[in-house]
Amino acid sequence: MTPASPPLLAFPLAEWEREGLSAALAKAGLAAGDVPQAGALFWRFESEDVPVGFGGLEMHGDQALLRAVVTLPPLRRRGFGRGIVISLERQALALGARAIWLLTSDAAGFALKLGYAPRQRTEIPAALRDTPLFASPSAANAQVMSKPL
Repeated sequence: MTPASPPLLAFPLAEWEREGLSAALAKAGLAAGDVPQAGALFWRFESEDVPVGFGGLEMHGDQALLRAVVTLPPLRRRGFGRGIVISLERQALALGARAIWLLTSDAAGFALKLGYAPRQRTEIPAALRDTPLFASPSAANAQVMSKPL
């Protein structure tokens, strides 16, 4: 049985807060260069008034792209990452997504536990293939995964 995720509150990230998200991503060794671009939706997640992490989505028709999921270092391995992803999946579903996609270079095991399956690059919907994230040089070696919603 999978342990329950800690209770989280999600707050839409204001434009001025994206710098904090970029810093958290960079500290975690994740790409942060395209965080300022328009189009992506980002949230700050808190538990009991304590910031625990960030996460984002890009919507492309009925396909969602999971973006910038990071748990702040002192709070890792406590279930917050799982809670962030579940919250983002619910948001994607509410926005009309039928599937959610991600790219990862080091979190495939985590994504597998949450129901994501590895995909071939030929399976990536055209709307996602043309995004800056999928077109970036770092995406070439990343694992593509998806999950139906």
